[in-house]
Amino acid sequence: MQWVCPTLYDMKTITLTIRLDEDLNDLLRKASRRSGKNRSEVAREALRRQLRISQFEALRRKIMPFAEARGYLTDEDVFADVS
Repeated sequence: MQWVCPTLYDMKTITLTIRLDEDLNDLLRKASRRSGKNRSEVAREALRRQLRISQFEALRRKIMPFAEARGYLTDEDVFADVS
């Protein structure tokens, strides 16, 4: 029986083609070598991380007026109440 990567086997995939300049390609290649993952895996993880950061920032901008109205002006204000 042939081994199949369970992540890709169960996942419906769509191909995305992007153009990279030489510097970005070198960074991707080095990250791939260091991590032992292929370039696609590294690129997917980086894209997923960046999109989550963008989503977090958008949510943060949306709730900031409500937080400020309750006296939360900085991250330290939140941490003080949480800890």
